[in-house]
Amino acid sequence: MVGLNSLLEVGEGEEILEHDKLDSFDVPDGWIICKFEDLFDFKGGNQPPKSDFIDSPQTGYVRLLQIRDFESDRYPVYIKDNSRLPKCESDDLLIARYGASLGRVCSGKDGSYNVALVKILFDKDRLDRNWVKLFLNSSWFQEPLFLVSRSAQNGFNKDEVFPRPVPLPPLNEQRRIVSTIEQLTDRSHKARAALADVPKLIAQFRQSVLAAAFRGDLTADWREKNPDVEPASELLERIKIDRLGEAKSPKQIEKINEIYSYQESEDTDALPAHWQYTCLEKLANSLDYGTSAKSSSSGDVVVLRMGNLQGGEIDWGDLAYTSDTDEITKYNLQPNTVLFNRTNSPELVGKTSIYRGDSPAIFAGYLIRIRNVEELDPEYLNYCLNSDYARGYCWKVKTDGVSQSNINAQKLGKFEIPFCSLKEQREIIGQIKRSFKTIKEIENLYQENYSDLERLDRSILAKAFRGELVPQDPNDEPAAVLLERIRAEREQTSTLKQRGKTTRKNSSKQLSINLE
Repeated sequence: MVGLNSLLEVGEGEEILEHDKLDSFDVPDGWIICKFEDLFDFKGGNQPPKSDFIDSPQTGYVRLLQIRDFESDRYPVYIKDNSRLPKCESDDLLIARYGASLGRVCSGKDGSYNVALVKILFDKDRLDRNWVKLFLNSSWFQEPLFLVSRSAQNGFNKDEVFPRPVPLPPLNEQRRIVSTIEQLTDRSHKARAALADVPKLIAQFRQSVLAAAFRGDLTADWREKNPDVEPASELLERIKIDRLGEAKSPKQIEKINEIYSYQESEDTDALPAHWQYTCLEKLANSLDYGTSAKSSSSGDVVVLRMGNLQGGEIDWGDLAYTSDTDEITKYNLQPNTVLFNRTNSPELVGKTSIYRGDSPAIFAGYLIRIRNVEELDPEYLNYCLNSDYARGYCWKVKTDGVSQSNINAQKLGKFEIPFCSLKEQREIIGQIKRSFKTIKEIENLYQENYSDLERLDRSILAKAFRGELVPQDPNDEPAAVLLERIRAEREQTSTLKQRGKTTRKNSSKQLSINLE
């Protein structure tokens, strides 16, 4: 039995991409290098119009399989059955021929299949099905798919795949390879299953830290050592006075008084002494919608959009730009500004990130800019808005449309923040960052272990198709003889098909003569 540790060698399979001549490969005794077309053929799918689709099974209809159906049965589609439809059975092997799933090997379902899939045809009596599946998942087949000059969206065709080399072992060795790989991968699959819960646990750990932070649990000891901090109630009164002093019109004064007359609904008994639930609008000078003007792929200033809000930070990939000076002036972002995603799918409404001023930027109309008062640290606000506590509020107040949900500035303004002194806010921020650093280390360790498992599976396949995974048996029928049997069977099948066509053609002619 091959040990797992001895299999952690990766990269050897990549050299196959540099060769096209069949005699340039070294294979074990009893093996042979042949062409893909010597062993396999493809049968493409079809694409009936969507107007023919129904979403529940009926008599006379057949399942139309799409790539997504091999991940989930959530959106099944059925079409009217007929003899001309390309069909597959559950043990057939299908290959995704373009798009993000290019090269994916699919099986386990029966029905018809669409144009994004091809069925691979081979001699099931002389090639082990599971060995074929392993080959299709190996670098021998997968890597050349991504080297073709066309884009992955356009897919591959026979001319690009059929000349590729295939290392063919004897049939008995194919079976030994399958058996050994199944034993090895069973161990790696168990390890992967154990790791599968880690991301969920990490997310729960992160949220438990935020929950403790905004209950005041993280700073309980700190408060005992700092009993003289300014209570939230006094701080709010001072903020109100400052805002009234800055007001420039009676209308603004009236608006500020209206905001501070609002009574929060949350139970302050759940918070530490000197804390208070406080509406965001009492702590924000403004809640502003972004620009609705069109952006472009080039320009002077970045236009941040909802997709740029990721994990509480700004993702500077996939950027849009503008050169409109009026828009740049009106929607200019200052460093340490919190942006709130006000519309999208229900799961994404309420995404929040902090703009740190890495590059000059404005913000798009689906975002809300929160201009908070100095007594509210933007880091504290950003962490709070990314907590499950805030997510729960978003789910409660969002308005659901046909395809997306929405939270307007008025509803956001009524979000009640667990508010405390600026000193304690900053202590909380420090403790969250330290906890998140530990969480990140755990996440990195998870990624390393998961990557090792991916490398292990690739290494197992690489060794299998170099003939290094299982020993060769001199008593096995050589692959060269096996290949001749496959060719002879294909020629015989082709001859029978041709005779059938000729017979049908002659029958049609005779019928025509008789009718005359």
